[in-house]
Amino acid sequence: MLKITKICMASSATITAQRSIALTATRAIDQKWRAAKGLPENPNAFGPLTNLPDYTYLDGRPTPLGANQKRRLLKQQEIASRIVELSGELEFAKQRHQRLKETAESEKQRLIRSKLKPKGHLLLKK
Repeated sequence: MLKITKICMASSATITAQRSIALTATRAIDQKWRAAKGLPENPNAFGPLTNLPDYTYLDGRPTPLGANQKRRLLKQQEIASRIVELSGELEFAKQRHQRLKETAESEKQRLIRSKLKPKGHLLLKK
């Protein structure tokens, strides 16, 4: 009986050691090389295989968009409209900041002009 428990414990230890090894295929792509070349991390995310149609008609008719192409175009349109919206908000914020700055400066100048008035003989010269 003692021999059986030793064998079971030994076999369970090897199974645990085998389970702790993990290999990932996603890191098999050399990310540093891709970044140095200016390429995206995922080679399937952009390029002629994903952006161009799968086939073309010989008579020149436009090919229908694939499901993923249509989804990608809609997503890019949403991103473009969001960029336009945010750039408008940014321009508004810049103009408002400039306007507030000018208002504060004019208020400061008004206070200075109201406090410093000529007195005595300087008042008579005018």
